[in-house]
Amino acid sequence: MRVSYNWLREFIDLDGVAPHELAERLTMVGLAAEGVNEPGKDIKNVYTGKILNVEPHPNADKLVICQVITGGEERVQIVTGAPNVSEGLVVPVAVVGAKLAGGLTIKRAKLRGVESRGMLCSGQELGLDPSTMPEEQATGIMILPGDTPVGVDVKPLIGLDDVILELELTPNRGDCLSILGVAREVAAILNRPLKLPPAAVINPLPAGGEPVRVDIQDPELCRRYVARLLKNVRVGPSPAWLQHRLRAVGVRPISNVVDVTNYVMMELGQPMHAFDYHKLQDGHVMVRRAVSGETIVSLDNVERKLAPGMLVITDPSGPVAVAGVMGGFDSEVTENTTAVLLESAYFNPVSIRKTARDLALHSESSSRFEHGIDITGCLRAADRAAGLLAEMGAAEVADLVVDNYPAPAVEKTILVRPERVRHVLDVELGPADITGLLTGLQFEARGDEKGLLVTVPGHRSDITIEEDLLEEIARLHGYNRVPDTLPTGAITTGSMTHHQLLARQVRNFLSRVGFYEVMTYSFTTPGVFDRLGVDAGHLLRDTVPLQNPLSEEQSVMRTLLFPGLLDVLQRNVNRRNMDAAIFEMGRLFFPSGGAPLPREVNALAVAVTGKTPAGWNSGSVEMDFYFLKGALGALLENVGVNHVSYRPASQEPGFHPGRAATIYAGEQKLGVIGELHPDVLDAYNLKQRITVFEFNFDLLAEVAGNPVVYKPLPKFPGTDRDLALLVRVDVPASRLVEVIRREGGNILRDLRVFDVYRGEQVAEGYRSIAFSLQFQAADRTLTDEEVSRQISAITGALEKELGVALRE
Repeated sequence: MRVSYNWLREFIDLDGVAPHELAERLTMVGLAAEGVNEPGKDIKNVYTGKILNVEPHPNADKLVICQVITGGEERVQIVTGAPNVSEGLVVPVAVVGAKLAGGLTIKRAKLRGVESRGMLCSGQELGLDPSTMPEEQATGIMILPGDTPVGVDVKPLIGLDDVILELELTPNRGDCLSILGVAREVAAILNRPLKLPPAAVINPLPAGGEPVRVDIQDPELCRRYVARLLKNVRVGPSPAWLQHRLRAVGVRPISNVVDVTNYVMMELGQPMHAFDYHKLQDGHVMVRRAVSGETIVSLDNVERKLAPGMLVITDPSGPVAVAGVMGGFDSEVTENTTAVLLESAYFNPVSIRKTARDLALHSESSSRFEHGIDITGCLRAADRAAGLLAEMGAAEVADLVVDNYPAPAVEKTILVRPERVRHVLDVELGPADITGLLTGLQFEARGDEKGLLVTVPGHRSDITIEEDLLEEIARLHGYNRVPDTLPTGAITTGSMTHHQLLARQVRNFLSRVGFYEVMTYSFTTPGVFDRLGVDAGHLLRDTVPLQNPLSEEQSVMRTLLFPGLLDVLQRNVNRRNMDAAIFEMGRLFFPSGGAPLPREVNALAVAVTGKTPAGWNSGSVEMDFYFLKGALGALLENVGVNHVSYRPASQEPGFHPGRAATIYAGEQKLGVIGELHPDVLDAYNLKQRITVFEFNFDLLAEVAGNPVVYKPLPKFPGTDRDLALLVRVDVPASRLVEVIRREGGNILRDLRVFDVYRGEQVAEGYRSIAFSLQFQAADRTLTDEEVSRQISAITGALEKELGVALRE
């Protein structure tokens, strides 16, 4: 919010309070001053001058020679390339020795052989924002009103003697989005009286036969609508003082009628709009929601489609404005306008915010409606605007004003307990002190030590409970005057839960072995289940929908974690990053049978594709099913999960039926690991194999944490034996391992698979699996007979139970 120091002085006596001091004091009460700008600080020796003569430059087509006077009889010759110079104009003139914005010093010079003793200045050269200049002066010199005296310092005439305070307001302080709102705060800080601008309309004229009718069809979205008629309107440029005020707060002057509506908005915080009365059918204004298929051409001459539910201003023929956001092109005020209908209304903040967002039309007006305005000030703002236009001679005010106010606002009264104030703020304030502080902010307070009844003014819609008033008391009393006190309470030792420690351990392990952690949205699309081939009645499709989704792609809460990893891999592969190993720990969400909140399940998912990076002395490794299974086994061992087994999985959604397995710890199912189905890869436009696993992390936490048992190194040597077994293809290797470990007894120290073969030398329906067995005893050196007995027991059990034969 830009605040003009000079404009502020019209509301409050600021004698003895410099701008920088004021900025600091505003900051201390919660209105942070981000900057104090003096736009004319560096500008010197720039005066008003009148152009007496304009001649073409003899040596340049785009330059002209001007003869200018700046107060005396002496003419000053100035060469310029400005396209908008002409005889008789009054303009800012920088004489030789003048300093302009940015530190430029004007010197006597020759331009293409012709002497120039000064410069005709544009607004930008004087430090003004070109976006706030009239369109015809945006690329040329600044033109002053014709009655401007010649030879005077230009700075006070165009507002360059002002100081601008840049305030950073919190979202709840919409009341300070106006000069009056800031003045209220300053008056309370300085304990000085507030001077309000005049609002009464003097000597209004009879309306004659012009009818004005206002119908509010949706009082929930429009609680008040004031319409005021102006007659004999003369549209033209605004007075210089008004233009300078608007430029000071960052608004571009347009015409006197439009400028006055903007002026009142910046002064009082009440957005306004001016309609050409004769372009409104029968003078009939209706406030309603838009219907399907309606469109409007807005003031920027763009046709916009209105969504059902958007609040619009219409006449019997259709929409003439988008309420609180932007007016319509067909009802705008032009130089041919002779009658104006002023709008001053209260629109629902949520409705305006949604409409402005959906139409991508954010304006000073919509911003104020979004923050909430003073519903009690609508009529005052309409009268203030009408009075200004009448005072300027730009219109005559008719005595016709329509104030449609279906449900007048009821004053809010809040009980404040002085004892509560002292307890919360730890300051000694009595009822009189509290009343004085609140009265300075235009609250009314009455009562005693038992309690004060405080009436909240209409402009403070953010004040709703006692704690809000405590905050007002604290900031006006001074946060710096609140004593420092150390908090007291029992000291406890902070610690992490088993679940938190396990999550940290898993993250650290996976990061150490080369996986990257990612974070994806908890929202997903219902279409993800079609991509994964999930059956129509599957529990995974029973999702929690969002009430206000950002889009269809994020309309339900996820019930699987790994699809988010596939989106990440898809983005990486599209950018030629073909090798990736990623993981995520996050929550899944399931309906909880009528409970207000969904059931949440913690999950862990990992996905790999491509190859590992090659080293200087080692090649890359394919990150396939066995790579990920190895990483998973190491992870489970690291976190203390015992009795891990893998069982074939053929019905897991999204997985290849012949290359997937469910993971168990004992009889507790933890999750699934496997390659993705080719149809899933096609759905995600992925060409290379992807292997994933997903765990229920809560179940993992239940079985993890078994203590690591350390055994002393053996003192006696061991012996190795190899077994090549012919096994039916339908017998899983895990069953072989189970039998071998059981029959090997306590002297079987380790075993591993070192070869799997299917081919010409193996019968159809069989495969060869070769095991390396290590036998070792802790108390003796094993004999060949002992080892042979165990081998015989192993092969006998394998043949009897599983039909396995030794391969010759």
